[in-house]
Amino acid sequence: MKDFCIGLATKEDDPAIRRLLAENPVPGDVTVTYEREPDYFLGCSAMGRFWQVGVARHNPSGRIAGLACRSTRPMYVNGKNEEVGYLSQLRVDRQFRGRWLVAFGMKFARELHGDGRVSGYVTTIIANNDVARGILVERPRDHHPTYREVGRLDTIAIILRRPAAARSPYEIERGSPDRLEEIVGFLNAEGRKKQFFPAYEAADFREGATTPGFNPNDFFLARRKGRLVGVAALWDQSAYKQTVVRRYSRGLRFGRPVYNAISRLAGGQPLPAIGEAVHHVYASFICTEGNSPELFRPLLRSLHNEAATRGYAYLSVGLDTRDPLLPVAKAYPHISYPSNLFTVCFDEAGEFHAKLDGRLPYIEIAAL
Repeated sequence: MKDFCIGLATKEDDPAIRRLLAENPVPGDVTVTYEREPDYFLGCSAMGRFWQVGVARHNPSGRIAGLACRSTRPMYVNGKNEEVGYLSQLRVDRQFRGRWLVAFGMKFARELHGDGRVSGYVTTIIANNDVARGILVERPRDHHPTYREVGRLDTIAIILRRPAAARSPYEIERGSPDRLEEIVGFLNAEGRKKQFFPAYEAADFREGATTPGFNPNDFFLARRKGRLVGVAALWDQSAYKQTVVRRYSRGLRFGRPVYNAISRLAGGQPLPAIGEAVHHVYASFICTEGNSPELFRPLLRSLHNEAATRGYAYLSVGLDTRDPLLPVAKAYPHISYPSNLFTVCFDEAGEFHAKLDGRLPYIEIAAL
């Protein structure tokens, strides 16, 4: 390890970080790269009000060999507002894998954790990523924190088709900046009933402090006799975050022309070509009174119609597999990307994990 050093990234590291992301795809039936063009740091504030980017540098070549992020934001834990950490974007350049870089990085993460900002973290691991699960969860080395599974997240890409009528007994209307206080009040009142739901302030949306690129007019509100009972929104992050297709599995390569033809007939869009970004938008800030599927149904239809009208190909929705809202989303034609949700504790007792009271988790997938 004498050839490597590890520390916090600076703006000068931006080109090398973007190269690392673009050259190290995530495998699957659709192999993709999660890229951050034109500036990696533009999207960091979406992860939290406080964030740090750690990088491992290969001294002989000057290349960045590894990357990981630590961020914190207020979330509801057992119904109480608490600062919680999130660990994300662990990447190791393929030419440097197998050199104990992850263990080296975890030692550095433990040092950063010493600032006392949070008592614990949450993180996700893609369901079929056996390598990451083995290194981080099943066979951890010295300095590694303890990972405990607390949920399974199903992120689905709803295939957008022609807009359809949104019949509903509820009044569906658009949000606006002058309604932010009401919206934030509702999100906090209902969101605290789920584990890890973000605790918001109006400034998060008004000033874009943790929602870069989000427009408050893209909130959709459900009302019952004038009372706010449901919220959801569209959040387009393509200006600073992209998912780029690098390879299709053999089956998808042969089936793609047929899929594209059927999709066009149904009013949808074709699968992206190799090297193209997936044209999608997030369904974000999903919150209904009593976690009601009946309230979510017209909200999701409104999001679908608006996203389709704007020309997006997919609407990304992420919910815990036990959440009663998920079947509403899965009723649409979709592609599923399952992952596992973990708590991460650097203390041996795992106090952060132990105190959780079993509420359903909610993770804002646009902030991952």
